[in-house]
Amino acid sequence: MSESVVLDTALYLPASDIEALIQGRMIAIMSQIFINLGRQFALYPTNIPINLQPYEQYYCSSFLPIAQTALAQIDCEKVVIKAWARCEGCKMYPLESLDTLSQLTVWTKAALHRSLGQRPHIFLAYLRVYLLPESLEILLQSQNRQFRPLNPSLIVSEDKPVLNDRTFAQRKHQLEKLQPLLHPELEELQSAIASLSIHQPAAKQLDDDIKAFLGWSSDKLIKQPDANLAWINDIAKLGDRSIEQDEGKSNYQAGTDFEIIARRSLDFLGFKVEENYKGGAGGLDLFCSQPYPLVCECKAGKSIPDRAVEELDRIGKRHLKENYLQAIRLIIGPGKPTKNLKESAEISKISIINVMSLQKLVELRAKHPGAINLVELKQYLEPGQIDYKIDEYIDKAEREIRLRSHIITVVKELSEQDNESFKATHQSFTVTEIRVHYNVTQNPRLTDEAVHDFLIELSSPLTGYLGRTKGSDSKSDRFYFLRDLPIN
Repeated sequence: MSESVVLDTALYLPASDIEALIQGRMIAIMSQIFINLGRQFALYPTNIPINLQPYEQYYCSSFLPIAQTALAQIDCEKVVIKAWARCEGCKMYPLESLDTLSQLTVWTKAALHRSLGQRPHIFLAYLRVYLLPESLEILLQSQNRQFRPLNPSLIVSEDKPVLNDRTFAQRKHQLEKLQPLLHPELEELQSAIASLSIHQPAAKQLDDDIKAFLGWSSDKLIKQPDANLAWINDIAKLGDRSIEQDEGKSNYQAGTDFEIIARRSLDFLGFKVEENYKGGAGGLDLFCSQPYPLVCECKAGKSIPDRAVEELDRIGKRHLKENYLQAIRLIIGPGKPTKNLKESAEISKISIINVMSLQKLVELRAKHPGAINLVELKQYLEPGQIDYKIDEYIDKAEREIRLRSHIITVVKELSEQDNESFKATHQSFTVTEIRVHYNVTQNPRLTDEAVHDFLIELSSPLTGYLGRTKGSDSKSDRFYFLRDLPIN
């Protein structure tokens, strides 16, 4: 538990600037006075004109909708304080630095230039921002200086930092050294989907991931239960027809419900399920055309009947003709197949899996979207009952995820070995340094070449767990930590 902090003052700032600080989009403010290192204060939002400039000219276009929303929420009688901050240093920047400063903040170059006034330098204060556990409402007071007293004082803690130590140190170093953006195209993408994320869960998850990758957030991105994925828990239940009968449903309806959720499962795993095949009397339950042909028969109930293999062969050949024999054939159902059924499946080269095996695959895909490789999975779809083969595939996929998680942890641990040094310099590591640290604690041991391949994958903009500073060759590439890969 962190120690309590007593705040006696509040700093007046435009509400939109405070929103940028809270979202982690920037870590600095334009200040008219020098703020002592370590000074702590609440952030008091105002709607005062900013140097008499229209907001459209003051904020960059990507931040403007957020700025307008924040300013529109200002009440004429009371103020809502959401955060407090501690000054981590101040710096003057010359006129020639305004282009880069605009890229690293939410202000336009014109706004920065106007804030200079008659001075040759712009003055920025770096703020480490913390959220309050609950917003605080106070009566609006007129502004006559940059700071105002708080009465009574506010007692807060450091439990909810917007950015963790490592991320803040990296951002501060970038701003101090005027290092340009590493991924401007991702910032453009984030701006494009920001409005969609309010109402669309998928867009919000992508928005959160991009923010973490850009360093605007230091969340570990441990995904919360998604209400849109609650259906996954019903896959095995719908395969057991006895549960459906308890609800008063007919056997036919129970079978239809299971076929629908099996279709949804295969689509979720990445198969292209053709809509022209939708079961029914004499119909083919499921046919997937990509990434390879797959014919599927769904059998709800306590057991799979012996005739299931013959039915699939007969119906499959009727609908697919000669293409049937080139397809992977699969029966999904609960219960243990009889001896006769297993023998028939092996002769006809048909795979049989329990409905729980299908649910396990879907659960893995939901937890780690890139974990299921359908081309690799095909190798495990052997004739006969193959639930043990599905378990083998899932175990293999989870081992590969754990390996990558360990490599990310190694880079994180290297960064944490000397935190004071990290605060002074951008901490990154060579492939050899990472490989040596990894091999101390993990088996099997990896080569530099293998580690480099993993590091390239993990530093891709599509994954964003690590960052990469490209060298002249693989030996001079350097990598740094961005975010965790949770595996539990």
